[in-house]
Amino acid sequence: MKPVHLVALGALAAALAGPVGAAAAVLAPAGKRRWFLLGAALVSASLLARPDPYAGRMGQPAVVEGRLKRGIVWGRPAPVWTDLYPRPEGEWVRVAGRLARPRPPRNPGELDLRRWLLGLGVRAALEDSRLLARRRIEGGLREEAERRLVRGLSPEVAALARALTLGQREALGPDQEAFRRAGLAHLLALSGLHVGILALFLTLALYPLGRLRYPAVALVLLGYLALVGPSPSLVRATLMALAGLLLLYLGRGRIEADSALALALAAQLTLAPHAVHSLSFQLSYLAVLGMVVLLPPLAAATARLAAVPRYLAQALAATLAAQAAVAPLVLAAFHRLPLASPLANLLALPLTTVFVPLGFLKLLGLPLLERLMEPVGQGLLAVARGFSRGPMLTWGEISPSGMALYYLALSALAAALWGRLAPRRAALVVLLATLAAGLPGRLLPQLELWQLDLGRDQATLIRAPGAVEVLVDAGSRRSGGRVTRALAALGVDELDLLVLSRPEGSRSGGALRVLESLPVGGLLVSALYPEDRVLARARELGVPVYRVSRGDRVELGGLSISVWGPPAHAPPEAAGLVLGLRWRGRRVGLLGGLPERYRDLLPKSGCEVLVTGPRVPGEETLAACDPRVVLVGGREGAPGDPRVYLTGEVGAVRVALAPRP
Repeated sequence: MKPVHLVALGALAAALAGPVGAAAAVLAPAGKRRWFLLGAALVSASLLARPDPYAGRMGQPAVVEGRLKRGIVWGRPAPVWTDLYPRPEGEWVRVAGRLARPRPPRNPGELDLRRWLLGLGVRAALEDSRLLARRRIEGGLREEAERRLVRGLSPEVAALARALTLGQREALGPDQEAFRRAGLAHLLALSGLHVGILALFLTLALYPLGRLRYPAVALVLLGYLALVGPSPSLVRATLMALAGLLLLYLGRGRIEADSALALALAAQLTLAPHAVHSLSFQLSYLAVLGMVVLLPPLAAATARLAAVPRYLAQALAATLAAQAAVAPLVLAAFHRLPLASPLANLLALPLTTVFVPLGFLKLLGLPLLERLMEPVGQGLLAVARGFSRGPMLTWGEISPSGMALYYLALSALAAALWGRLAPRRAALVVLLATLAAGLPGRLLPQLELWQLDLGRDQATLIRAPGAVEVLVDAGSRRSGGRVTRALAALGVDELDLLVLSRPEGSRSGGALRVLESLPVGGLLVSALYPEDRVLARARELGVPVYRVSRGDRVELGGLSISVWGPPAHAPPEAAGLVLGLRWRGRRVGLLGGLPERYRDLLPKSGCEVLVTGPRVPGEETLAACDPRVVLVGGREGAPGDPRVYLTGEVGAVRVALAPRP
């Protein structure tokens, strides 16, 4: 292992574990530990020089001022996230509120605000914010560059130019999701592709300057970084380019990709240790590492395919190498992986290679370039939109152990491709990793309940072995997006049954969103449920509607759903469904919004888990059911009762029940 690799590993260990990360030096070869310790020392010194100015002030009032961007007030002594709404983005603001640590996500699939902010170096949040003052910031160099860039372009191509040249992805609107679904999101993240195109173009254009062109290109790259902002992927690409330009200027030849990557990692973590927590940082470095490790043997293998042109084989190998390295992170973050991404990239990369340098030239104010940019941009948008409808691999959240097993298997494959491990042994490692990832769920079957945190809205996911998925209620229009994101994060790609425990009325937006987002095997409602737009939409989509009343039963694999209520002629306030679940000796009750005076609907034998909301049932109901756990979709409860879990206080709650012997 090269010394530069050990420096990078030391820097990474310190960024992840703080100064104590230097203890990992014992894993380095004895004669080279000094290089590991050098990297750890650089990052540790950087961490110690950046104390948290808000430590010890949590819960106290504060006033912050600075430029507001992406919900963060970038001011002194340190940036702070604010829950201010609406947000005057891009303006100077003065905001008052109460200091707090960023909160963890409340439901599966929600943005991990704490981790996202940590990756940006933001460690404090301002809650209950109120705007004291605001001021529009006059346009500067960036705004003038943007005006030059978009002049003469159609609105959609102008938005694409702002995204690919200035990193303003939000300008794309719905097309940003199209790029994501097509597997082309990396084109929107300013990184090695953009820096490489700019550096190559400038190196050729400044050729008459001789070796002086290399520092000139370096200055332009640093100016571009200052213009668009230091995103992790762009910083990584710029640092790698600067390392290469320096060696060329010194006459030392080209730098190897692995050394450039290691230098960039050590330098970036020294400058900004918090970046290690950024998903953009992780994807950027892993994608390049995948190409460094996997591309040479993959390119050699694809070169032997006589029927495939060499440049296509090389492009395909590069895409596969990068995607193999980042696949679990992409699936964990976005819960889907476009299967047609390699083909989309083959078509999109040549168009991007033309579009990006034209955008750089247009920033300089050169005329008539819009005549070239417009058709190229329209072609690139057509590729993204077309492939966004392609097949997807969907996946739920991935545990740390799952990540470790994936990269263990990938490392074995890489070793086999390089001839460092016998193919049979590599196949054995892959097989064992696959079995370790999948066997526990099969050997230890469980009934799983998820009570989501939707405020006063309700949604409960029931999962039983045999891929049985049942959703009871789906929130309102306001909370329906959180429900569908949670289902995606939990790996639910279809529902056997969607149950609406009570008439939705104006709160039917969540059910409609679920029906339109994924396949549903059937819709279960009370016999007293009125005809509404949810039932109408279900029938339009070909989803069977089942009306049930007290005494009915539904069997799904080993899961039995009994209808405890309503009775045949129940008044409107008791017309909702009250359900009981049985699975291999386990009993669960779902009360919905059952009023206390109708507790006689409950069976006398009780249940282990009681799901209700938005408040804890009365003592008589609890005594009748005698549950061990009560899941309440809200925050109105009996404090001090150890059985009661309020989602309004603790977020989404998961309960797993093993079968009774």
